Amino acid sequence: MQAEREDEEDASGEEYVAQSDFTGSSSEQLSFCSGDRLIVHAKPSSEWWWAELRGVKGYVPVSYLRQDAEEEEEEGQDPWQDEEYFGSYGTLRLHLEMLSDKSRTEAYRQVILSNSASLRNKVVMDLGCGTGIISLFCAQLAEPSEVYAVEASSMAEYTRQLVKQNGCEEVVKVLQGRAEEIDLPEQVDVLVSEWMGNCLLFEFMVESVLLARDRWLKEGGVMWPSSAALTLVPCQANGYYAEKMAFWEQPYGLDFTPLQPLARQEFFTKPKFSHLIEPNDCLTAPCDVLHLDMYTLQVKDLEEIKGQFHFHVKTSGVFHGFTAWFTVHFESLETGGASVELNTGPNSEPTHWKQTLFMLDRPVSVNAEDAISGTIRLHRNPVWRRHMTVTLHWSINSSTGETDNCQVGTKTFPMWR
Repeated sequence: MQAEREDEEDASGEEYVAQSDFTGSSSEQLSFCSGDRLIVHAKPSSEWWWAELRGVKGYVPVSYLRQDAEEEEEEGQDPWQDEEYFGSYGTLRLHLEMLSDKSRTEAYRQVILSNSASLRNKVVMDLGCGTGIISLFCAQLAEPSEVYAVEASSMAEYTRQLVKQNGCEEVVKVLQGRAEEIDLPEQVDVLVSEWMGNCLLFEFMVESVLLARDRWLKEGGVMWPSSAALTLVPCQANGYYAEKMAFWEQPYGLDFTPLQPLARQEFFTKPKFSHLIEPNDCLTAPCDVLHLDMYTLQVKDLEEIKGQFHFHVKTSGVFHGFTAWFTVHFESLETGGASVELNTGPNSEPTHWKQTLFMLDRPVSVNAEDAISGTIRLHRNPVWRRHMTVTLHWSINSSTGETDNCQVGTKTFPMWR
């Protein structure tokens, strides 16, 4: 009878092909390689399906799969998703969010103000200028000879109006187009851009910045930001865990624990964006795990970036996951001048990026002086170029030195595919 049921299930399954490699983070998830053919038996959510590979069953991420019939259709699609990406920047919603972020906007304003003397008669490119706020800062706070404000979205039409409205049309020239396609009449002394995304690299606008650098920045020219770092910390997330997982233990006096595996798949397999971590929830001192030098970073380097970490737990607590944020630095053009820093971490004023939370499948109790060490890997999606996956591998070594107490884990988080 059991065999008959399995035959019926197999017969009703649909075959899908894996678009890229995936490493399951628990016994409930299937691991597979690009090109593997999986049989999907059930589609319990829009993000996770129940599938089979070589006789083994488990959950698989929907975004990693395609049917053969979809291949030709996807080949005709834009892997950069420009229509969707630039379309979102053609409306005011995102610009309101960014302009309302005082920490972000004031950092760029301070960079211009503190370097105003050195910007005199310089040529500036403001890449991905949006509403032109940085270009307007340059024109009003310094005396550059020219500012090329480059914007690919339809917002560029309004940016021209804003430039004229603020009396800066003699200095600021708005150019609509992708960075890879626009032509400037000259090279620039300064290339400034606000390219950072969640977990620093998401959406990969940084590629456009690097291509513009190689094409348009003068020898010895300046990049703002000049460097960037991704910071990581093991953390507690009691509130989020209680809301998404512990809730199912006994709501209204009923046992709903059979839903916990589904909840884990739905809520903990992707990063939680716009997370605000309390400093007291940091189990250790944070550390920088990735460093980017904007003068030497190459486009090919973006395909895979790895970092290492080694933490010592400060006080006993519950290890729910890792929280990440980034910091960028703007070097000074002035002799002896101080650099400007924009820090999106929990000890700074909140920004619109906030922080990014990566939840473990199950919380782990840790004690003071336990060591948490491992690696982080940012892997760019080979098909969808604005997407990536983040893989965390960690080991927890007890402060007692007992090797039997070592716990090891690996988890991969798609952002988005």
